[in-house]
Amino acid sequence: MTLQIQNLGRHVGQQWIVRHLNLHVEDGECVALVGPSGCGKSSTLRLIAGLDPVSEGEIILNQKNISHVSASQRAVGMVFQSYALLPHLSVFANLELGLRVRGVRPSDRQQRIQAMLELVQLQDRADVLPAQLSGGQRQRVALARALLRDPDVYLLDEPMSNLDAQLREELRPELRRLVLDRHKPVIHVTHDQHEAMAIADRIAVLHSGRIQQVATPTDLYHLPETLFIAKFIGRPQINCLRPKDGVITAVRPESLFFAKEGLPCKLMSREWLGSSQLLYLESPEGSLRLSCSTSVDIPESLIVSWHRSDEHYFDEDSGRRL
Repeated sequence: MTLQIQNLGRHVGQQWIVRHLNLHVEDGECVALVGPSGCGKSSTLRLIAGLDPVSEGEIILNQKNISHVSASQRAVGMVFQSYALLPHLSVFANLELGLRVRGVRPSDRQQRIQAMLELVQLQDRADVLPAQLSGGQRQRVALARALLRDPDVYLLDEPMSNLDAQLREELRPELRRLVLDRHKPVIHVTHDQHEAMAIADRIAVLHSGRIQQVATPTDLYHLPETLFIAKFIGRPQINCLRPKDGVITAVRPESLFFAKEGLPCKLMSREWLGSSQLLYLESPEGSLRLSCSTSVDIPESLIVSWHRSDEHYFDEDSGRRL
């Protein structure tokens, strides 16, 4: 099973929502789409699912062009941000509906749903309504519905964004167990870069409807191709020194250290982050962030430095990596 997107685009009137998208997702691979709001992440999923029309390019699933195939005829399993469960139907009935529409025999429906409820650990909640479930349980029902379809590709549209941070962290291993281990291509849209880096094999960064870079989480963090990616990936955000001769030098906060010689700084504020603290500094080169241990006593005036090997260089005009 493979998914290939070739020069994909969609416009509404004169405005392009996404354009010139090229992406290849292998069997059993998860690619996360990340980027700021309005960059085209969810729009890309809707094009693959057939919910919006394609203006240009092709979507190839298992060597078949499905660009203009109706949504109902595409072997796609989509999990929405809003769960999209019918509130008047029980968990079992919500799961059964899709099987019934596809003409699965009643005896087979019963067997498959029971097996799926056990897989998502909701076998004791089959007869309850969605309103009686927690957010995490409702999300598992939505995942179970997509899994029952046994699609050729899974599309996850911010499936955990409505959950609190602790629950999202708890469900990440379940998401990988339920979906990513089924050896199908997976595209996962998320606004949470920690989630993307924890789950995805590769990450595609979108900006203004175009893919800027596709890489492993490690390469994306250490070798960003543009200044936008360097700023977007990584929290706390990368430090950018004042441009010199059209070149911007950027350094990650964890690469800064206290020194006897280097850049003089003034401590402006700090944030406690459990085992570490984030310092906000002001310097002749601009504002800086420095991450360090909570055990360090921080004076109001200090000097910081970094290793030259930790510097990233970008062209000021194009934003491209030098």
